[in-house]
Amino acid sequence: MINILNIKELKSPEKEKERREKIRAVIEKRFDFAEMARRALSIHWKQRTPEEQKEFVSLFSDLLEDTYIRKIEKFENEKVQYIGERMEGNYATVRTQIVNPQGGIETPVDYRIFKQGDKWEVYDIIVEGVSLVNNYRTQFNQIIRSSSYGELVKRLKKKTIKET
Repeated sequence: MINILNIKELKSPEKEKERREKIRAVIEKRFDFAEMARRALSIHWKQRTPEEQKEFVSLFSDLLEDTYIRKIEKFENEKVQYIGERMEGNYATVRTQIVNPQGGIETPVDYRIFKQGDKWEVYDIIVEGVSLVNNYRTQFNQIIRSSSYGELVKRLKKKTIKET
């Protein structure tokens, strides 16, 4: 993704759509949005019908892609350094850090992955110690408990429409 962001021809505002499509293609190859959505919805997942689950995965993946893309689009000439990995069976954590060459600022980014068949897929991202999935789980649980699952879906639809 960093390589895509560093292509000069894709930096202009009129190339935003093309740039985002290329980044989304990379994300979709590596991220298991269904697993991320299931973990973010947590105990409320099993209460959903298959149609509701499918809709939620779609809304959640749009939200995550938009959030993740907006964050990484701010990068300019950053380098990703591989720090290490820790494996336990079919699960692993890949530790990286993003280094800003201008200020030398290092941002730790860990990817929690699991083996799905013969492919490793991301099911959570931890940026500076904060889990994306846990963060959304807390927010989603609060909305469902204080209002309803329908309200959560309504808010996600509103947010993803506004941001795309």
